[in-house]
Amino acid sequence: MGEKEMIKAILEGDQKAFKLLVDTYQLMVVNTCHAFIHDRDEAEDIAQDVFIQVFESLGKFRFESKLSTWLYRIAVNRSINHCKSPRGRAIKVDIESWKQQEVAQSVEMPQQQLLEEQEQLELLHRAIDRLPENQRTALILNKYEELSYKEIAEVMGITLSSVESLLFRAKNNLEKIFNTK
Repeated sequence: MGEKEMIKAILEGDQKAFKLLVDTYQLMVVNTCHAFIHDRDEAEDIAQDVFIQVFESLGKFRFESKLSTWLYRIAVNRSINHCKSPRGRAIKVDIESWKQQEVAQSVEMPQQQLLEEQEQLELLHRAIDRLPENQRTALILNKYEELSYKEIAEVMGITLSSVESLLFRAKNNLEKIFNTK
């Protein structure tokens, strides 16, 4: 079933068509949210909100872009808004303290390398979180979601040269962040 047929079926009340849409794009949406949120459970909750918004807004979809591009845009916006919300900031703090307790409890030598890798990943996430919103979005879509520059431009509603510039500045800013530590 193509995108147009799927959307038409959903708008006509076909629940199986909506289930197909969710099944097709759920992993992509959850992974996108997770790249911003860094907590799988919270990312899954946000993904549910994304699909609710999709269901409610599907009649407004104009086929000017691919359905996946539209879904990325909604997932990115929902994730960014969540990060800015008091709940999103509180959850991030709780997760950080929980991870620190977990690390403190497990000091076995075979896990040392795993812990070091986890710490490096946390440092990277914190550094990415410090980037300006548009740079962070472009970087996440490029490096985590492996979207092409053209696809990023479509998702973000900007030009191809703007994507190139954002990614260049994001990489430079990350270098500055890591070089000051």
